[in-house]
Amino acid sequence: MSPPVVAPSPDRPVLWGKVIDHRKCIGCHACTVACKAEHLVPLGVNRTYVKQVEVGVWPAVRRQFQVTRCNQCDDPPCVHICPVTAMFRRPDGIVDFDREVCIGCKACIAACPYDAIYIDPESHSAEKCNFCAHRIDLGLEPACVVVCPERAIVVGNLLDPSSEVSQLVAREKVEVRKPEKGTAPKLYYVEASGFTRVPTGAALPATHAFAQQREGYPAWNGEVRASPGRTAAAALVSYDVPHRPPWDWRVSGYTWTKSVASGLYGALSVLSWTGRALGDVWDVGGRLAALVFLLLTAALLVWDLKHPERFWTILVRPQWRSWLARGAFILTGFGAVVAADLVVRLLGWTTSAGLLQGAGFVLAVLAAVYTAFLFAQARARDLWQSPVLPVHLLIQAAVAGSAALLVGGAFVGLPAGAQTALAWTLLWGLAGHALLALSEGLGPHPTDDAARAARQMTHGRYRLAYWLGLGVGGALAAALLVLQVAGWVGPWAVPLAGCLALVGLLLYEHGYVQAGQSVPLS
Repeated sequence: MSPPVVAPSPDRPVLWGKVIDHRKCIGCHACTVACKAEHLVPLGVNRTYVKQVEVGVWPAVRRQFQVTRCNQCDDPPCVHICPVTAMFRRPDGIVDFDREVCIGCKACIAACPYDAIYIDPESHSAEKCNFCAHRIDLGLEPACVVVCPERAIVVGNLLDPSSEVSQLVAREKVEVRKPEKGTAPKLYYVEASGFTRVPTGAALPATHAFAQQREGYPAWNGEVRASPGRTAAAALVSYDVPHRPPWDWRVSGYTWTKSVASGLYGALSVLSWTGRALGDVWDVGGRLAALVFLLLTAALLVWDLKHPERFWTILVRPQWRSWLARGAFILTGFGAVVAADLVVRLLGWTTSAGLLQGAGFVLAVLAAVYTAFLFAQARARDLWQSPVLPVHLLIQAAVAGSAALLVGGAFVGLPAGAQTALAWTLLWGLAGHALLALSEGLGPHPTDDAARAARQMTHGRYRLAYWLGLGVGGALAAALLVLQVAGWVGPWAVPLAGCLALVGLLLYEHGYVQAGQSVPLS
């Protein structure tokens, strides 16, 4: 019988940690079952599970295990990105959650480098291992620790040098998963295999008896991750859980509608300031179109929530470190200014319209680029950790805004000078977009996961969206603009190029957003 857990007190500081000793783990799954029973975890999701990998070549084969769960980070990305403090870190180091507050935005899932968070199919909230905090507060050990027959799981106070967990960390060669992420995990492994700790360290066969297939990614679309049968180090995954990207096409669509809205307003503002104003019809109609795309952006974001009825809580209880919360305020402010600008123009108050236009332009730029900082907070997704992503999003907004105005010009005539300026903006924007998109897809990458995600974008599951987006929506649109400038095609080529650019941008966004989530994390 292990000693009781001592609850924290003012005179006894506590920092809870956990050691999993893989010299003792027998892969019995008792911890998985105990966790499900303790927390009433539904079928299809897990707070903890035991990953299994078969290493070696018959007859010299052995099975290696990894107990996989929340790493209770000291610098938890899920807490930083959560817009409503549904994920929070307690003073004793336990990262806990509040299902009654969660809006189901799935940002925490995108941010967690360990794939430890899931959306509960019954509560529709984000949940994970919380160290059995309710038991800890009563002086009891977590359920997984109690049932482990080999005592392979040890918990204790890392600040107490006499605790078993502190002594194990000090005495043994312990390792953590993904130390390069800088999350400072407090889940330590003793003699964990690199084939289990590294998600891509073992091959995933197209069929294997005891594994749950990663949905949509059988055998990595043919990509070879190891060489089973050719080396003594051959490793095959024999049990794992499905990898499910948290954000679907609605997030891809939101990045596009946001680009159109911010690009439209920005383009109208720049044309006005450079003496190429489009006239009253365009001043009103263009801003109305920007407002419509902003409303579509909001609709997609709310639709993507698992608790859409709680969307308003982002505005009344924001967690200000989260760029999701900051973005909600940016979009709300942008929408309010665009609506006010539209109203004062309808009323003929030109002075007020000029002041609002300046504020609206700043908010349009912020609306265009803030997603880059949100994606940067999603530390699990290496493809998105690009320092040039804000610039790329700004270029995409310029492409979307100029293209939308050129398409509108097919129905409501554009002044010749303005159309020429927009056509050149679109042409140079497409060139900049293509350059950055090709560097993201084909250039060198700082991590193996980023390279794998890029390969999924350029040669894997999302290659059609990527190449059609750059080909049809980029090269073909640019070619039409060049031919029109040279006088070799008629004026119809300009709005057609705008349509192609918008479609291509949507396709590219989908490929980029989805490929960034395609690499398994556990």
